[in-house]
Amino acid sequence: MKSAIVTGAGAGIGEAISKKLSENNYRVGMLDLNKDNVIEASKKIKNTTPLYADVTEEESVNEAFKEFGETPDLLVNNVGIVLFGPLEEHSVNDYSKSLNINLLGSFITSRILINDMIKRGSGSIINMSSVNGVNPGIGIGAYPASKAGVISMTQQMAIEWGKLGIRVNCISPGFIDAGMSKPIYEDKKVAALRGGAVPVGRLGEANDIANAVIFLDSENASYINGHNLVVDGGVISSVIAQLPRE
Repeated sequence: MKSAIVTGAGAGIGEAISKKLSENNYRVGMLDLNKDNVIEASKKIKNTTPLYADVTEEESVNEAFKEFGETPDLLVNNVGIVLFGPLEEHSVNDYSKSLNINLLGSFITSRILINDMIKRGSGSIINMSSVNGVNPGIGIGAYPASKAGVISMTQQMAIEWGKLGIRVNCISPGFIDAGMSKPIYEDKKVAALRGGAVPVGRLGEANDIANAVIFLDSENASYINGHNLVVDGGVISSVIAQLPRE
């Protein structure tokens, strides 16, 4: 049985990834800052262990990983936040918080595990970026910068660690009706407008991202390293199609 640790696993996309991994015969460490959430989520999914840590605190993460009891075959750095509002109204603390959780947190978790993965000669890391890391949006503070940083960090990890047996890739979700975006799409008008603007004609689901994780960690993806897999139904490729012709 393969093993995996998923951060931000107490709800939303992280929970869906954990469930999909379990269904594919992984033992899963579900890590989250919210202890109650991750305990309840873990109860619903077989072969999982709830873990509690703040990904911005190295010692906190280290203790949680020790509790898992083994070096996982796969690390999914899914945890993330977005602080909404005009950029000029963001404080330095707001900006720093987003960078610390979305970017530094993924480095901390990876750094703790990487030496043991290297000793073993195998492993896979999947970082979670966003379409906003490719094309920034408005009113979301440091989120685009942090997610662009995740893409660049992924590429650096891949070229440094690929020859040591560790593949590192990235997923950039688009409009996903789950997790941080769930409250937005509770407005049915907004959901219909956004879903209708996606070339495949719908919003994404958490399972669309979970399926991408399964693929990137599979033997079918053994020659994929340093790649940013955009899972957005074609959104970022459709800019010209959205412009008026007359």
